[in-house]
Amino acid sequence: MTEIFLKTLPFFGLIGLGWAAAASRFFPSEAAAWLTKFVFYFALSAMLFRFAAGLDLAALFDLRFVLAYLAGSTLVWGIGMAVARARGLPLPDAAMEAQCCMTGNTGFLGVPMLVVLLGERAVGPVLMVLTIDMLVFSTLITLIIHGARQGGLRVAAILPVLRGVAANPMILSMVAGLSWSLLHLPMPGPLDEFLTILGQAATPGALFAIGASLAGRQLRRMAASGWLSVAKLVLHPLAVGIAAWLLAVEPFAAGVMIAAAALPVAGNVYILAQHFGVGQQRVSAAILISTAFSIVTIPVVITLIGA
Repeated sequence: MTEIFLKTLPFFGLIGLGWAAAASRFFPSEAAAWLTKFVFYFALSAMLFRFAAGLDLAALFDLRFVLAYLAGSTLVWGIGMAVARARGLPLPDAAMEAQCCMTGNTGFLGVPMLVVLLGERAVGPVLMVLTIDMLVFSTLITLIIHGARQGGLRVAAILPVLRGVAANPMILSMVAGLSWSLLHLPMPGPLDEFLTILGQAATPGALFAIGASLAGRQLRRMAASGWLSVAKLVLHPLAVGIAAWLLAVEPFAAGVMIAAAALPVAGNVYILAQHFGVGQQRVSAAILISTAFSIVTIPVVITLIGA
């Protein structure tokens, strides 16, 4: 485990550097926002397109993998919802807490880190987890909050949600890359080099941006945020691991799925919370706590799965 911890340390060191730069005001919040935008729309999209373009689409989709991740994640989502409702929270707040329990930082942290730690074979499973999180669960919470606030779902409310998901640059870059692969198009040398150079900015840029975004977060509502962090770092990987075992998912893919499930709460959950005005403080604190403790929990999980 010490060896794995040392391998993950540079990734969390970059997060710490971003936090220090923002906390000292050397790197202002506006700069962090623009860096995040650069990573999201350009560097990470280039990395995802290049990864997806090199995949075998027929070999990528594994129904058992999809069902296992959906089953484990839905179970944890349901537990999060039940606990929140038992505490008397309204439906939108409960749905936001449920989202915290199972939405990991796969895009900004998982893609760069897990591919380096687990190898190129991890690309396909990581992209599958990212796609399911965005297509299924991000859509689900948006529809629940719209429905709760408007007394039911209407077509006029559903279509903008679907358009927003479809326009996500990570989804677009993966779809474009998989289409490139499906059509067996050659990758010209200059284009491959361009994508490689741009994609290499994703890892340091994303990790630095994560750290910078954490600098402005405050630890409030510790009890609720602590529970959400435990659910994300412990319950989620445990649930998908059991589901993967029950459905006999191929061992390496199952290990990548579990490692992805062990990632801390994603920053885009806070974006949703801020957009809808729901549970911002709890979500913000959960991101900070889960990211801090994942320095220890991620190496433990990777050691346990034998990667």
